[in-house]
Amino acid sequence: MKTLKDKRVIILGGSSGLGLATAQAAAADGAEVIIVSSNQQRIDKALASLPENSKGFAVSLDKEENIKSFFNNIGNFDHLIYTAGENISMSMVDDTDIEKSKDFFTIRFWGAFAAIKYGRPYINDGGSINLMSGNFGQRPAAGYSLGATICGAMDAFTRAMAVELAPIRINNIAAGVIDTDLWGNLSKDDKENFFGHLEKTLLLKRVGQPMDVAEAFVFLMKQEYITGQSLVIDGGAVLV
Repeated sequence: MKTLKDKRVIILGGSSGLGLATAQAAAADGAEVIIVSSNQQRIDKALASLPENSKGFAVSLDKEENIKSFFNNIGNFDHLIYTAGENISMSMVDDTDIEKSKDFFTIRFWGAFAAIKYGRPYINDGGSINLMSGNFGQRPAAGYSLGATICGAMDAFTRAMAVELAPIRINNIAAGVIDTDLWGNLSKDDKENFFGHLEKTLLLKRVGQPMDVAEAFVFLMKQEYITGQSLVIDGGAVLV
């Protein structure tokens, strides 16, 4: 069985949520993990849950020059995972502040773009790049225009990069609702009602957990004959 033993894995957005769960899963499979986020305190806390050979770097991913400098100094590696992003506020088109909404693309899309631009030259043969998307691009609901647009952009970007950068494998995870701090913008009651609705309607009758996505990222790193794909991990949400 293939493992990630002795592979070097860089996770941008790796200090919490899906990124940290992926770092933990990759480390458990033998990888040397490097996590990156903008918050040193979260990095320190995350490193306490990872093996001693793990490393963490505080980098503001909203600036292209910061991402360029990081990769120019980190050396070669095997796999790049990009899960960085901030909470997205849901709103109808008429209520959306367009200028403010542009900021959602800075880290989620352009940060990933810069990570590929400056990280690709350092990826070892047989390596991969794995991005974060979402099932909103395939099954949007009213009020999810920003989320659907960003997810659709990431899906298209993944396919374009798979063609342009072959034979480097490039895929993404199109996740459904996962129980992370991403939903911290909801009140306690709203979150409980939302999650309760999903538990009743999803095919698998539960909200996703970070490890559901982490295991999918590990699969994509080890599977050597898949590229340009959006792997849907959503409990069957796109079917209901």
